Amino acid sequence: MRVRLPSLLFLIGLMTLPSGLSAAPKAKGPAEVHAVKTTQEIKIDGIASESDWTKAKPFVTYDPQAKVDLSLKFLYSNDRIYVLASFADKTESRSHKTQTWDDAQQRYRIGLDREDSFVLKWSMEPGPVDLRVDAESAYKADIWFWKAHRTDPMGFADDKMHIYSPLRSANAKLVSSKAGLRFYLSRPGDNGQSAYKTVIHADKKTDRIPLFAARQPKGSRADVRAKGVWKDGRWSIEFSRKLVTGHPDDVAFDRRRAYLFGVAKFEISGRPVNPKLDQPFFGAGEITQMLRLTFD
Repeated sequence: MRVRLPSLLFLIGLMTLPSGLSAAPKAKGPAEVHAVKTTQEIKIDGIASESDWTKAKPFVTYDPQAKVDLSLKFLYSNDRIYVLASFADKTESRSHKTQTWDDAQQRYRIGLDREDSFVLKWSMEPGPVDLRVDAESAYKADIWFWKAHRTDPMGFADDKMHIYSPLRSANAKLVSSKAGLRFYLSRPGDNGQSAYKTVIHADKKTDRIPLFAARQPKGSRADVRAKGVWKDGRWSIEFSRKLVTGHPDDVAFDRRRAYLFGVAKFEISGRPVNPKLDQPFFGAGEITQMLRLTFD
């Protein structure tokens, strides 16, 4: 039997592949992002006026839920890490779930308005990880959740966690992995007090009244400073946190190591898109591109 040379070479190529592998190209790993050393005092005001911000090379990732490019810069000092996030947004949304009086029901109803937000999601795992809410493996993540209405007035981001597990826990949401496996997503706040509290009104005060009131955050939940400024159709948000907080619910940064993370414009909570909201994808945010931070 005669075998043509191209066919023979193809068969030899297949036999040289390790067992269980195909000739398909390898998936790309996390994109590299670099933090640059600064000796300046960085004021967390959302303006990024310090000259060292120009030394940090911007990294741009696309958020398909928000349909917008998210730009990131990183600085670090001897004891702190700084993040500058910016993205286009036609409107400045600084209200959230405003209570609206219903004359027929004689009570307030929660409004459909949703604040602008931005999320950094840091892996707390020792190795490779998929930080999506449809991942195939369990993980824990440190969440820095900036909220234009609830946390920005006090100059903070909400410091929380994502615990993605096959085991059910209190207040966890049932989600499904890409392969259809059952997982539970819980989103506990860090120990301490948040930068806001809920205020429910039984009697009519005005036609519209905020659901949340600002307050001073405390404990581990007050670790992440953040401030956002909206100008000319664009948000600029600065974050700052100690490299090592000493709290077990926070990722601890070692400048000799690299850290996996992802970002999203909308809250990541595993909720479906809600077309009734003024921002339908709020709550349906997701990590699209895995990133890897190193310290220069």
